[in-house]
Amino acid sequence: MRLRLFLPLAFLFFVALPNLLNAQSVSLKEIHADGLKKLTEAQAISLSGLATGAQVGRKELQDGADALVRSGLFAKVSYNFTTRNDAVSLTFHLDENPRLPVSYDNFPWFADTELDDAVRKDLPFYDGTLPEGGAVVEQAANSLQALLAAHGSNVQIAHAVLLNPLTEGSFHQFRVDGLAPQIASMEFSDAHLKESLAVQQHLPEILGKPYSRLAIDIFLAEAILPVYQEDGYLRAKIGPGEVRLSGNPNQKLPEQIPVYVPCQPGPVYHWNGVEWSGNQVLSTITLSTTLGLKPGDVANGMGIETGWDRIREEYGQRGYLEAKLTPTATYEDQAHTVSYAVSITEGPAFHFNQMTITGMSLAGERMIREAWPAKQGDVFDKKVFEQFLNRLEIHRDTIFKDLPLHYDTVGHWLQTDPAKSTVDVLLDFK
Repeated sequence: MRLRLFLPLAFLFFVALPNLLNAQSVSLKEIHADGLKKLTEAQAISLSGLATGAQVGRKELQDGADALVRSGLFAKVSYNFTTRNDAVSLTFHLDENPRLPVSYDNFPWFADTELDDAVRKDLPFYDGTLPEGGAVVEQAANSLQALLAAHGSNVQIAHAVLLNPLTEGSFHQFRVDGLAPQIASMEFSDAHLKESLAVQQHLPEILGKPYSRLAIDIFLAEAILPVYQEDGYLRAKIGPGEVRLSGNPNQKLPEQIPVYVPCQPGPVYHWNGVEWSGNQVLSTITLSTTLGLKPGDVANGMGIETGWDRIREEYGQRGYLEAKLTPTATYEDQAHTVSYAVSITEGPAFHFNQMTITGMSLAGERMIREAWPAKQGDVFDKKVFEQFLNRLEIHRDTIFKDLPLHYDTVGHWLQTDPAKSTVDVLLDFK
């Protein structure tokens, strides 16, 4: 990155500065920094490596600016300076980079506060967030590596920016390479989960696997929380998992990690109905019947989600491929009931336009087109399309008869043109 040099005093720059900063070093009298949002001025100056009283020339000033760029904390760095009486005053103009939250994925032997303190020992400004890259990220990794070395483990620390699979946004994950702690057990605070057959059936998916905070979070969200949802605990909270180690902390770091999961199930909710708006193609009676819930029923959270999917499928059978449902829940905490207001944007009905086939022989392509049930201009039935895919993937003989085939997978896409209300089918055989 090329740094811009602001020159508010042109005369001094062209006359005095070449003599003072090219021919010799001068004393650095003052350093300032502006444009800061999270960092203090003192923290930014410290990152530059410059200090008042030092003898500096052009190279030292540029080196200080370069150090700020390398830190990764700043999107833009520029500076200007003035001289007077053989001394220089320097001002950095800074624009901070956004930061991401940090997650320590497989450090089960330490509390987050211990890990934060280890990083903060070398990066005093550290607040649990870091930029996507730069020297401060590498320093954080080195600090964590030093912490493990102090406990007898010579390992490498890997780090990467990941998309959060459970919520929006990204985070910066730090991982230990060279140690393989395993999840030895998982205990739930709620007896409902302890006694659940469904939970016991899912536990082998995580027990004995490498310890990973992210893997545990995903497991709890995708395998265990639905057990609560199915039983009407719609506002249940579960996790995050906690590590509760015992024994001498100065001994070798244990490899078998017990995980304790705090749970707050809350009350069981019952269904109190749904109000529809925006629907014209499907009547409210059809929508409610397709959803399949009656007032007073236990509000099966997974069943509710499945019901929304069934309604989308109903629209898809009628060509409404881009129909959108926006459900908004209202909870009555005293009565322990839930009702929904669902806004529907149906969009246009799409008609079949054409099919594009790649990776298939001419004979095979001809058979596919002969078996395809829709004609150009027909209302596109998504269910018929999915049934046709099933034949291509599982029941090939119903289409190709005795024709020799050489494909393993079928890539498939629907390319819609809202302006024309048409859809193209794309099939790619590999």
